[in-house]
Amino acid sequence: MTDILIVQTGGTIDKDYPQTKGGYAFEIDEPAAKRILAQGRVTFDYITTTACRKDSQEITHQDRETIREVCVAAEQNRILITHGTDTMIQTGLFLSAAADLEQQKKVIVLTGASKPERFRDSDAHFNVGLAMGALQCLVAPGVYIAMNGKVRSADCASRDNTGAFQ
Repeated sequence: MTDILIVQTGGTIDKDYPQTKGGYAFEIDEPAAKRILAQGRVTFDYITTTACRKDSQEITHQDRETIREVCVAAEQNRILITHGTDTMIQTGLFLSAAADLEQQKKVIVLTGASKPERFRDSDAHFNVGLAMGALQCLVAPGVYIAMNGKVRSADCASRDNTGAFQ
């Protein structure tokens, strides 16, 4: 069985600004986590799937239900969700409240980026690495947020006035 499931939902981490649109519009590209892990030469097994490809401000209740369903159906007990930062905490809280996930005792970590992974100075690589390390070290099942060098349970995560996760 594969060790880790990576669920793409979209967000800045996966954004690309193709030249065909003059740089004024974005597309949600293929999962950035796949490129990051390939560059990192990881030796664990993982698979990726896409729940949706949206800016997190556009994620709906139905999208969160789809994300939950993907997590419940997963064979893996360790799940990374890449997500936009604007509503990452809301999705984390939604998943934390899901009784069917709680019963399965899965470790779920959400992460994202303040700049697209395609950008040279993106924080995406660091955040995905942090999230992957957390997934492999966390013992207690639950839903966590891994951003800005910190890992917090979703119900303890917050953002300060600069937008940094606390």
